Amino acid sequence: MQEITWQDFQQVELRAGTVIDVEDFPEARNPAYKLKIDFGEEIGVRKSSAQITTIYNKDELIGKQVMAVVNFPRKQIGPFMSECLVTGFHREDGAVVLVSPDEKVPDGAKLA
Repeated sequence: MQEITWQDFQQVELRAGTVIDVEDFPEARNPAYKLKIDFGEEIGVRKSSAQITTIYNKDELIGKQVMAVVNFPRKQIGPFMSECLVTGFHREDGAVVLVSPDEKVPDGAKLA
């Protein structure tokens, strides 16, 4: 594992946001959703593609807070432009479990 400096870590903008819209993403190579996530007034609403269909259905994602990297460059994923990277962990079966705060925090809150 390569070590990074504290300064490297401080450059990563990991922010909390609330999922406000979820759509199927049938054009994706692997099953995925298109998410709209509200990161509060400073950052606004960002879009992301997430391969989380194994564990989560669309209805349960609405209102869920997630943690995402908001300062990566935008990335074209097929016909969709992703504007942030939602974070998660792979289970043993390969399904992704989202990183989410235990309690509600303000949208846009930075990981401390």
